[in-house]
Amino acid sequence: MDSHRRVRHALPEVRWPTEEEAAASPWFSPVSLGRTVTAEQRTWVPAMVPWRATEEGFVTRAVLDWYGRFARGRPGVIVVEATGIRDVPSGPLLRVGHDRFLPGLGELVETVRRESGGRTRLLLQVLDFLAIRRRPEPAKFFGRFLAVDAALRERMAEADGNDSWRSAPETAVRERLAAADRATVERVLSPRDLESLDRGYRERVTDTHLAHVRELPRTLPGLFAGAARRGLAAGFDGIELHFAHAYTMASFLSPLNTRTDGYGGSRENRVRLPVEVLAAVRERVGREPCVGIRYLGDEVIEGGFRGEEAAWFSVRFAEAGADYLSLSKGGKFEDAKTPRVGEAVYPYTGESGHECMPTVHSDERGPFGRNVPLAAAVRRALRAAGHGIPVVTSGGIHSFEQADAILRRGEADIVAAARQSLADPDWFRKIRLGRGKEVRRCEFTNYCEGLDQRHKQVTCKLWDRKFDRDDPAIARSSDGKRRLVAPEWDGLPPD
Repeated sequence: MDSHRRVRHALPEVRWPTEEEAAASPWFSPVSLGRTVTAEQRTWVPAMVPWRATEEGFVTRAVLDWYGRFARGRPGVIVVEATGIRDVPSGPLLRVGHDRFLPGLGELVETVRRESGGRTRLLLQVLDFLAIRRRPEPAKFFGRFLAVDAALRERMAEADGNDSWRSAPETAVRERLAAADRATVERVLSPRDLESLDRGYRERVTDTHLAHVRELPRTLPGLFAGAARRGLAAGFDGIELHFAHAYTMASFLSPLNTRTDGYGGSRENRVRLPVEVLAAVRERVGREPCVGIRYLGDEVIEGGFRGEEAAWFSVRFAEAGADYLSLSKGGKFEDAKTPRVGEAVYPYTGESGHECMPTVHSDERGPFGRNVPLAAAVRRALRAAGHGIPVVTSGGIHSFEQADAILRRGEADIVAAARQSLADPDWFRKIRLGRGKEVRRCEFTNYCEGLDQRHKQVTCKLWDRKFDRDDPAIARSSDGKRRLVAPEWDGLPPD
């Protein structure tokens, strides 16, 4: 999308259905998610990371309140945030890499079942990610992080016209580069080192000189399988494998994956590990539990895959036993904006990030339902290959009429909404009861995404219109400035 042609779009006028019209809509009809799980509605809250876990990855009261609040809106499905499969520190992100996390995850399941009256199915999204570091101070980069090897010394000798750099003390080399002008730095540093200086160090799946990266095809299937087993043991209705955006499994699917060990290059090789992960999960948990996949319909980066390849992947996933496919778009590191010193690169700041979470600042197509054609193309490919598994679409979903039309046109089988559900967790229930005029409508400015970028507790600015800072009963963000939970619906009817 040409960022110079962006305009601000107004929220579309909408007509809310009567209770009878809503009851007749496919959006409020059941859908099977595999052999044993049925959602009573095709309303879906996709995974969002709220940054409410402990630094060790445990469920907190704030996590329970977050999911309990969505559950009171009684969507058909809630997908719990991206949850780490490794037993390693990862900040305030939920983890499932060890059995010690099971009690908290079990309490989360119980909370959603209680608050939804048993109406909402709960899935656990599990993911892996590689190392990424914050953009360093230049002095620290040159003093500690830069590897001074023979190739760097050779480039430095050529840049300065001074052969002594080939054998000079390492300290002298570091000091010279720390004091050098930008042109010299660009001549001496390799492209990868220059990126680490400007954007922070980031591991790639192609870094096969690193033993742990080289061994990913051997280690990841077991890690995902163990995470799936724990999720089901905690009581979740199913597992969603996170193969999207900037993370490990999505990187294996990308054409930028040039590994030469049989897991990169051709699309047949790139899909190999994702299929092996799914197979390992199935071997561990059996064919009965629901196991779905969230992946990209379009990477939206130079050299990335597009819709045709995404459709091809969909058939491979269905053949391998996926119970549903959930489509996203973009959200990659490759085109993200350069971070400030001390911050990490954030994969939703470039064009691929905008396409992942389109805002009201958009091109002439606007942000609403912008990514639906990707899901429609995948669904057509699946049906042509004889696979009937459901396809989930999302991205700028804001109204009943929009969701209802998507389903009636056969563009998807389930319509998900993250930001609108964040703005008003009760919106599905309000619509179902014929009270759509009471829906608090998302403005699609990505206020919430801005908080996520800084790893702050995610909230919605609309919540604060009902924020009495003197009321001790209202849970507040860590800085005390924002509501931590959406306001309750004053007109909630009795069960």
